[in-house]
Amino acid sequence: MTAGTRGAGGAGSAVSDRTGTNGNGASANGNGAWANGNGASANGTAVAGELGDALAAARTASPSEHPGAARALKRGFDLVGSLVLLIVLSPVLLLIALIIKVDSPGPILFKQQRVGRDGKPFWMFKFRTMIRDADAKKLEILHLNVAGDGLFKVPHDPRMTRFGHFLRSTSLDELPQLLHVLSGQMSLVGPRPLVPEEDALITGDHRARLSVRPGMTGVWQVGGASAIPIHEMVWLDQGYVEDWSLWLDLKLLAATTAHVVMRRGM
Repeated sequence: MTAGTRGAGGAGSAVSDRTGTNGNGASANGNGAWANGNGASANGTAVAGELGDALAAARTASPSEHPGAARALKRGFDLVGSLVLLIVLSPVLLLIALIIKVDSPGPILFKQQRVGRDGKPFWMFKFRTMIRDADAKKLEILHLNVAGDGLFKVPHDPRMTRFGHFLRSTSLDELPQLLHVLSGQMSLVGPRPLVPEEDALITGDHRARLSVRPGMTGVWQVGGASAIPIHEMVWLDQGYVEDWSLWLDLKLLAATTAHVVMRRGM
């Protein structure tokens, strides 16, 4: 899946202006974006704020309060969870790899540089869902972008392969990221890992989202994904970092599962 921006200049200014005015709203209210649902966009993503309100009530120790214990607990959960999932899903992973190879020419995996914890870049892997040289054709479909400012997403992307449509609709293309979770580059739940161009749009206090590992899923995905613009995504991320608990991660994983199942049925 290829990510991009509309242009660092214009979008960057938009993020700076909006977050400069409202960015402190999260911390000022104690529970951040969760407390008042600021993460919900006007495009029907109020579910993010509603989910946040419910999950904030289950808050325990956040990394900022007990960094050692909280990080160890989260890392242990990621290790066990990713290892179990890799073992259980290994036949599915092998089958997907085989079908991709037969379905269209090109590699089985797609890799793209993303920005990880503490701003360190890493190569993130997904199952390939697009035709070969898809990046070279990106300019041809920029007018189809429906994502919020600073992000790039095209529904029914014409560059996708036949099997790629299925992988995207079920989120199975994300499964190789379990290896990143196992290695410690990612977490099962966390802020979305951005490409460098997107990351450059986020400045100031909002870069605190990089204090935790990026996640395979998170508030952004559950709350509406592409319908949420980048300036609201950082509010959600800030709320997640401030209000983290293991219970919160479990709730988001359950919500992600429900979201995938409902989307598959559409």
